[in-house]
Amino acid sequence: MSALVRWCFRHRLLVVGIWATLLVALAVPYATLGTSYSDAFSLPGLESSKAQARLQTSEPRQAGDSDQIVVHVRHDGSVRDPAVRRKVTSMLDRVAALPSVTSVSSMYGPDGAARISKDGRTGYATVTFDAQAERIPAADVTRVIDTARAVRDGDLRVELGGQAISLVAEGGGQGTEAIGLLAAGIILFVAFGSLLGMLLPLLVAVAALGAGLLAVGLTSHVMTLGSDAPTVAALIGLGVGIDYALFIVTRCRTGLQRGLTPEQAAVHALDTSGRAVVFAGLTVVTALLGLLVLRIGPLSAMGISAATAVLATVPASVTLLPALLGLFGSRLLTRRQRRALSTCNPRAGARPLGTERSGGRWAEQVERRKTLFALTALLMVTVLSLPALSLRLGTSDAGNDPKGTTTRAAYDLLAQGFGPGSNGPLVLVAQLDAPSDRPALNRLVEAVRRTPGVASATAGRVTAATGLSVIDVAPTGAPQDESTSTLIAHLRKEVVPTAERGSGLTVYVGGTTAASDDLADLLTGKLPLFLGVIVVLGCLLLMLAFRSVLVPLTAALMNLLASAASFGVVVAVFQWGWGSELLGLGKAGPVEAQLPVIMLAILFGLSMDYQVFLVSRMHEEWEHTRDNHRAIRIGQAETGRLINAAALIMICVFIAFVFGGERVIAEYGVGLAAAVAIDAFVLRTVLVPSLMHLLGRANWWLPAWLERTLPRVSIEGAPSRESVPAAPAPAPAPASAARVERTGSVPHHPGVAPVRHESPQRQDRGPRVPKSVLAAYLWWFFFGLFGMHHFYLGRTGRGLLHLCTLGICGLGWLADALTLPHQVRSANVRIALADIALHADATADPASNDSLR
Repeated sequence: MSALVRWCFRHRLLVVGIWATLLVALAVPYATLGTSYSDAFSLPGLESSKAQARLQTSEPRQAGDSDQIVVHVRHDGSVRDPAVRRKVTSMLDRVAALPSVTSVSSMYGPDGAARISKDGRTGYATVTFDAQAERIPAADVTRVIDTARAVRDGDLRVELGGQAISLVAEGGGQGTEAIGLLAAGIILFVAFGSLLGMLLPLLVAVAALGAGLLAVGLTSHVMTLGSDAPTVAALIGLGVGIDYALFIVTRCRTGLQRGLTPEQAAVHALDTSGRAVVFAGLTVVTALLGLLVLRIGPLSAMGISAATAVLATVPASVTLLPALLGLFGSRLLTRRQRRALSTCNPRAGARPLGTERSGGRWAEQVERRKTLFALTALLMVTVLSLPALSLRLGTSDAGNDPKGTTTRAAYDLLAQGFGPGSNGPLVLVAQLDAPSDRPALNRLVEAVRRTPGVASATAGRVTAATGLSVIDVAPTGAPQDESTSTLIAHLRKEVVPTAERGSGLTVYVGGTTAASDDLADLLTGKLPLFLGVIVVLGCLLLMLAFRSVLVPLTAALMNLLASAASFGVVVAVFQWGWGSELLGLGKAGPVEAQLPVIMLAILFGLSMDYQVFLVSRMHEEWEHTRDNHRAIRIGQAETGRLINAAALIMICVFIAFVFGGERVIAEYGVGLAAAVAIDAFVLRTVLVPSLMHLLGRANWWLPAWLERTLPRVSIEGAPSRESVPAAPAPAPAPASAARVERTGSVPHHPGVAPVRHESPQRQDRGPRVPKSVLAAYLWWFFFGLFGMHHFYLGRTGRGLLHLCTLGICGLGWLADALTLPHQVRSANVRIALADIALHADATADPASNDSLR
């Protein structure tokens, strides 16, 4: 990685120009084509999907989205009054003639009596569109809204509800990213005390987020991405982008404070923290792509979009960030720190984030009272996790929309006039094989009406051509109520099978409410598989990085604890309603069905991040001293405050999305913010170090056979070979200066790996660093079609061949995925042989010089 960083640092303007060109290249087609987000999805094999498919095939006019126009007379009048009737009928006629509208069922029609409330003050008409809500042009839905609300006056109130109306009328989380950036900037300025130090992580994060979101928007044209996908991608991409840049900039500032030149500090920062960032980023991407195992279209698409945003932060951190470090130079430090350096006293202004005495004192306290701290942390996490035991998945209804929206107003009017179940009726699709099945259909309708929890059941006419009848069932409870879910299960298991028995009648229970229940049941069943996949993948990655069995298992346990505690917070806020009304997010209701799997994917990735940054420093110290307690103490002292600062930034970014007014996104924001807070301030600060102290040297145990089998992946980087300015001293003679430069050493500074002095003449001829399998695969993944992984391994000829043929039309690139470990081993053999020859030449030089003298 050092060669890449040096090149980016020395060609900083070119690198910035490349990134600007990339953003423009993505922005132009984005502005031209726009986006094609769609919330359409199907769940083949589920009963609600079968009902929808049967309607689509037999009665396509009834298969489109159905929305409501609700009219309400404010005073003592009635919707049956002639003046009100004329005004509303004229409006409904105009709505029926609009594009995308197939029919309007008026409350004044032959079957309209059931659409007028008992007091006569509220009525509703049903507008049926020609497609599902996500496929209706927004402009057509807007025309319906404007036409309906044009007849409002002081006595007549008109509101609209339904899925199509909600998609167009709901407010997005505008400006939430700006709030998160502002909060992150304040924390960075407090941490660094430097304006440029604050701006640098923000610039890198914004550039990466821009590239990621533009790519996500373009991807929506080639695969189905939901409307929430870019928001979730921004949520995670912005947070990790700032955090990754923060870790690298902090390491770079530490190098500058030690007296390194800006280039040396940048190279050292990227060769240590940069490696950890790359590894952590790929871990997050792996966890997000784990959603693919669910084989559910919307969730897979959301995982891909979020992974795209995170993936953009990795190349930005290792290319754009070094270029900006070159532009800013030593100005990353405060003026006091630069003055200290100018007086040749590098340590005078050095207070790198994470190495203050308070961090060391806290680490010593944890070591001395490890059992007490571990039990206290476990108790705290257990208490926060208790509400998760009552977790109920589902879909919140329009009753949780922000007050003042037309969908919330329509929901409230319908609930007052017709009962809460009218906002989410169930649709029973009955298929008759023969006219003789009509008595069975009649018995079914009567049985449904007598079923507890049913407010009304209305059967439509049997279509002669298709033998299809649609029964609208209004539950007594709201769509999101648990009683409605119980009713759906009872209809499917008891009422419908009884009516079908002995006849050719086939009935499917469908509708939006039933589809939400089916999705929740499907995700609940697949959750153990998904959890197992991401736990196993995370453990394997950490086992590769730290050559340990217990460190990955400890990390997996911490991830599960953080997830359980965050789910407990989400249940308390949204399902129990503790504060949801204060946040403007509606009343108590179920947790969104897709939230657990998506949160688990994100949380496992973020938790692995913090585990990597914490344990990598511990592992580095363990490799040097083989003292477990010292390694844990120093690792915690030097990274604890840095992790806490990064967590504060992430929390601010996540909390900012709570204020966007969307309940689904707010659930993600609250859950992720709680998880990061628990993970950083309880688990990584208290529980992980305490357990590692209790486990002792067993932390680093790995069976011999596994040691031989696992490939070696280093995320701490090789010791730096950059020369460091020495402390003030009398200038030595030229000959002695050369000897000092070859043999001198610099005391180890907390947070920075040991640095060796070498002469400029010998520096380029020193032993070459062995090639890394991880780095080779990174080159292959990002730039493999251009042969960059071959250039990295020193095989220039093969690299040029791939560059000119695009990886031999992709086939050679795919084959390299299997042979790359062997190629790395071959490259390291060549490097070892070259180092042996170089060492032989070096030992022969002094003898020849002596003979000459």
